[in-house]
Amino acid sequence: MKKLQIDRDVLLRPLQAVTGVVERRQTLPILANVLIEAKAGSLSLLATDLEIQVASSIASDAIANEFSVTVSAKKLHDILRALPEGTSVTLDQQESRMHLKAGSSRFNLQTLPAADFPRVAASQPPTAEISMPQKDLRKLLSLTQYAMAQQDIRYYLNGMLLVVNGTELTLVATDGHRLALTTRMLSDNYTHTEVILPRKAVLELSRLLADSDEPVMVALHGTQVRFSFGGIELTSKVVDGKFPDYGRVIPSGYDRRFGLDRIRLQQALQRAAILSNEKFRGVRWVVSSGSLRIVCTNTEQEEAEEELEIPYQGDGLDIGFNITYLQDVLNSVDAEQIECSFGDANTSMLVTLPGQAEFKYVVMPMRI
Repeated sequence: MKKLQIDRDVLLRPLQAVTGVVERRQTLPILANVLIEAKAGSLSLLATDLEIQVASSIASDAIANEFSVTVSAKKLHDILRALPEGTSVTLDQQESRMHLKAGSSRFNLQTLPAADFPRVAASQPPTAEISMPQKDLRKLLSLTQYAMAQQDIRYYLNGMLLVVNGTELTLVATDGHRLALTTRMLSDNYTHTEVILPRKAVLELSRLLADSDEPVMVALHGTQVRFSFGGIELTSKVVDGKFPDYGRVIPSGYDRRFGLDRIRLQQALQRAAILSNEKFRGVRWVVSSGSLRIVCTNTEQEEAEEELEIPYQGDGLDIGFNITYLQDVLNSVDAEQIECSFGDANTSMLVTLPGQAEFKYVVMPMRI
C-alpha cells in the first residue's frame, strides 16, 4: 500500500502546468493520465501526447515517502479545483485504484501502472543552448503565433519556424495569407540552426511562460527542442518539413507609406467589422491624400464606413484585406504607432513598428 499526503494547492499547481498537453481523445488509454512521482523532498508530474511532453517538479519538505501512480489528468484536475484552498489531500494507491480523501470527500479513481507510462526519449546532445528572460520569449511568441496555420494540408505551416543564426534568434509564422516575423539579439554566437515547432507546443509554451525576468533555457537537439523554466520542462518533437523562404515574402522598396495610431485604427476596424461579411471577412481600405477610408459590407447590402486622417500625400489606392488578419496584428503588438507600406492594389501590405526594425508583418490583399 502506497500513500501520499499533500496540500491541495501544492499538487494542483504542477498539475495545471502539465494537463494542457493531454488530448481529450486518446489512442492509448494511458495518454489520458498524468504520472505522479514523489520522492523524499520532491514531487514531479509528467504528461505527454507522444509529440510533446511537459514535466513539472517542485521541492516540498512535506513529502517524506516514495509514491508513483498514473491517474486520469482531467478527473484529478477537476477534483482538486473543486476542493477548497488549503485542503489536505491523501492519495492512497491500492492495486489498480487510487483513493483520494479530502476532508469529508472521498473519490475512487482507476489507475494504470507507472512503469507503462511513455516518455519522450532524449535525442542527441544539443546543438545550441540559449538562455533569455521568460517575458522576452513570451513576447516573441505573442508577436508571431497568431499567424500560424490551423490544420493546413501543408503541415509545416501548422507551427512556427525558430531560426538561430550567429547572434540572432528569429521566429516566423505564416498561413500562406499573412506572415509575422520577429528577431532578437543573442548574447552568444551560434551556428545556423532551423527547427519548426508544432502549433500545440507554441501555444502551451505561451500559456506556461511567466511575465518575469526569470530565465528560460532553450536547448535545440536536432529532432527535439527542450524549454526549461521555473520547475517546468517542455520537450517537443520538431516538425519534419521545409518552411517557405520567408525572406522572399517580405517586400522591400515600397514608396507608399503612412503611419497611424494603433488604438484608433483598432477601434475603427472593430466597429466596421460588425457589418463585415461573416464568411469572407473582407474590408476595403481606400487611401487618398490625407485620408484612410475603411469600408465593410455584407450580403444584406449593409455598410459600415470609418474615416481616419493620415499623413499621406501619395497616389490613391483601393485595396482589400481579411479584417481578422489586420485585427490580429493590432491586438498583438503594444506600440502606440504602426506604419503601413504598400506597392499597389495587387501586392501585399507591410506593417512595421516605428523604431522597432525587428518586427515585420506581411498581409496579402483580398479581392472584394
